[in-house]
Amino acid sequence: MDIDRTTTALLTGLFDPRNAAAWEAFDRRYRPILIGFARNCGAKDVDAAEVAQETIVRFVEEYRAGKYDRNRGRLGAWLVTIARYRLLDSRRRAGTARIERAESAMVDLDDERSLGASYEAERRQALLREALDEMRTRSRTDPKTIKAFEMLVYHGLAPQVVAEQLEMSTHDVYLAKSRVAAKLREIVLRLESEYEEAPGDWDESGPRPSDGIHS
Repeated sequence: MDIDRTTTALLTGLFDPRNAAAWEAFDRRYRPILIGFARNCGAKDVDAAEVAQETIVRFVEEYRAGKYDRNRGRLGAWLVTIARYRLLDSRRRAGTARIERAESAMVDLDDERSLGASYEAERRQALLREALDEMRTRSRTDPKTIKAFEMLVYHGLAPQVVAEQLEMSTHDVYLAKSRVAAKLREIVLRLESEYEEAPGDWDESGPRPSDGIHS
């Protein structure tokens, strides 16, 4: 089974410390999500990268020690709990001034629902990025069609501006947006299935890592 395609296969591969491919695949999938999550919690870029690294390493250690049970909750809930402690440690090390700035961050570290929602938003963005990359590299979709979608949706340009820059009619711009959006939904749904992390409200009853995680 391709470890890049399903979470079950990926986690199975992580049990073997010599399986570098499993580690790399896990890191590639979850590091960007964790970096974005940490930023939303007030961490600067360098701190967010450190939190992501520490979270991934600690998760793998906990997982190999048998402390994570997928039947008890989603993988994301476990990662968020680890990342939260890493963020709190980072704030304590940074000192009072940095803590005061972090307290005005978008996400409150004491609000489990907000933490879960932030992680979920980053996860969905990661899935969308992967879906767009797949569409560019593996589908027969006209690159101009994809470009029109990105200019409309991501850059917020008016349809008339997109049409002029890409030498398309306004009707074709709207059509491009509709076609790409439909294809992206299809790809994202497949990725959700392969990753075995169904979309939905954050599960606050998820697992909790061991007390040793605070260190």
